[in-house]
Amino acid sequence: MLEHLGLTYALAGAAVSTFLAGIGSATGLCIAGKAADGVLSEKPERYGSLMLMVLLPSTQGIYGFVIALFVMIKLQIIGGNTTAVTAMQGLEIFAACLPVAVSCWISGIQQGKAGAAGILMTAKKPEMAVKAGVLFAAMIEFYAILGFLVSLLLILGIKVAA
Repeated sequence: MLEHLGLTYALAGAAVSTFLAGIGSATGLCIAGKAADGVLSEKPERYGSLMLMVLLPSTQGIYGFVIALFVMIKLQIIGGNTTAVTAMQGLEIFAACLPVAVSCWISGIQQGKAGAAGILMTAKKPEMAVKAGVLFAAMIEFYAILGFLVSLLLILGIKVAA
């Protein structure tokens, strides 16, 4: 049982990156989607200008998923010849997954809130949809990307047995 402890830690990291990033995306999408639904009930012609602000938080879930895929590829789970990892290597992989998990969890929610504010602004000033609504929400994306890059570089740098 203890011989699989490292693999368990590593897979827990992959799961955490997917779960937390997904929760952030789903929550952000829900927040922005509710705001868009309210505006669209009165002004359905604004659908095109609101869609991007609703969709922006979905990228965080993708970043967490991609990190989980990199973990599975590193461990050779995809392909059937799973690599043996020590408990310490498994913990390193788990820790490497945390930047994307936490940054995407928080930024997804905050991006949804910023998107919702942009959506409400667009209801009254449609000319500001891209200038402010999308731009302000997209600025939050930078921190999700930083978390993704840190996790990716850490995972790529961890040595495991071949």
